Amino acid sequence: MMLSILRRRAVSQGGSSSSILGQSLRCIQPAAPGLRSTAGGEILPQPREFGHVRSLCHMTRIISPGCSTSSWSIREITACLHPKVTMLTQHRLFSSDNGDLVDAVVPFMGESISDGTLAKFLKNPGDRVEVDEPIAQIETDKVTIDVASPEAGVIQKFVAKEGDTVEPGTKIAVISKSGEGVAYVAPSEKTSDKAASQPPPPADKSDEGKPKPKVESASALEKPKKATSPPPPPPKRSATEPQLPPKERERRVPMTRLRKRVATRLKDSQNTFALLTTFNEVDMTNLMKLRSDYKDAFLEKHGVKLGLMSGFVKAAVSGLQNQPIINAVIDGDDIIYRDYIDISIAVGTPKGLVVPVIRDAEKMNFAEIEKEINTLAKKASNGTISIDEMAGGSFTISNGGVYGSLLSTPIINPPQSAILGMHTIVSRPMVVGGTIVPRPMMYIALTYDHRLIDGREAVFFLRRIKDVVEDPRRLLLDI
Repeated sequence: MMLSILRRRAVSQGGSSSSILGQSLRCIQPAAPGLRSTAGGEILPQPREFGHVRSLCHMTRIISPGCSTSSWSIREITACLHPKVTMLTQHRLFSSDNGDLVDAVVPFMGESISDGTLAKFLKNPGDRVEVDEPIAQIETDKVTIDVASPEAGVIQKFVAKEGDTVEPGTKIAVISKSGEGVAYVAPSEKTSDKAASQPPPPADKSDEGKPKPKVESASALEKPKKATSPPPPPPKRSATEPQLPPKERERRVPMTRLRKRVATRLKDSQNTFALLTTFNEVDMTNLMKLRSDYKDAFLEKHGVKLGLMSGFVKAAVSGLQNQPIINAVIDGDDIIYRDYIDISIAVGTPKGLVVPVIRDAEKMNFAEIEKEINTLAKKASNGTISIDEMAGGSFTISNGGVYGSLLSTPIINPPQSAILGMHTIVSRPMVVGGTIVPRPMMYIALTYDHRLIDGREAVFFLRRIKDVVEDPRRLLLDI
């Protein structure tokens, strides 16, 4: 930068770059070591003596007074400085102790999630990992998030323990890109392996000296002192140490964060909402016949199977459009009416209940709904569903019938105002046209917030569900 400034000054003042440089190198100091004189009386620096010179300002401090600077050119000074600067830059870039170790940190987990629990490590110290390969799992209130390796290398050590509460940006592991200095054993095995590798001392050496009598005598002298002091309290169990069960044939395990979150939200729902449930029954004959007649053609064209859930989603959309209050929510002293329909589908997983959301369901047909349900259900089952895919939702459908539930009263998923419960299909005798015939019947239930929704709207909504499912042609005719 200094050299560029000198050049610009030389051009603007109409002088040569060497004359401007001479004016800039004026300083009053005795001759410094590392300078040599030429036959013409000029004083030039020796490059090997100026290895520490990094800028033109440093050079001006070592030029003696009265020296001739007119013969100094920009190129000569740059040649004097350039080799050392280049070497320093290369030393920083290729240093063996700089950049070999990288940290694996907890990623951003969502706007509504501030921390999580380190559930388990998927790798051990000494294992080889690739870029973006999961090495640990963080359990949050909603989903399980993977911590991926930022670089390919070997895990050197873990700096966090399973069960620790971690926040986004917390370092949990150190990865060596070169694999140097890595112990290829798990942390719990280091102590035992080290103790096993040390041979026991010979028996004759232990008997020859008299260290043992001294230790025994010292411990014997300390016994009366210990007797006078109160007994030490029992050691506290760590968070990961298993506790003794209170009774036989019982096990005590900590609740997962997802289970804690579900328990808290459902209890808050009971404490906040005025819950009321209304029931009805649906004859599934026509919807099941529609599915049976067109399932092969539907699968061939759309690449997805035709299920019953898409029919209930379309029926729920029709019911919410006819009764907009079911899709609304209380916010303080106001009522928020939604002009969109985002339907949450409750999905049971081994880790707990999750509710992925079908966005803008009113704009989707049967095939699009089935594809979205299958995609979200697979993500929920394998734990790859994201926070955004579960956020929001204006109405929930819970299908307990897949597990064989005959009848239930579902609990509202806050901050929604209602939830539809589906149940198992059972063949029961029904009176049709004065004749008793067997029919595939399903009980449906609607739990709603009675503070906002009256019984009239709730019954009309459930009746609309029944009418559309029993006669899907209503959807085509909009009646």
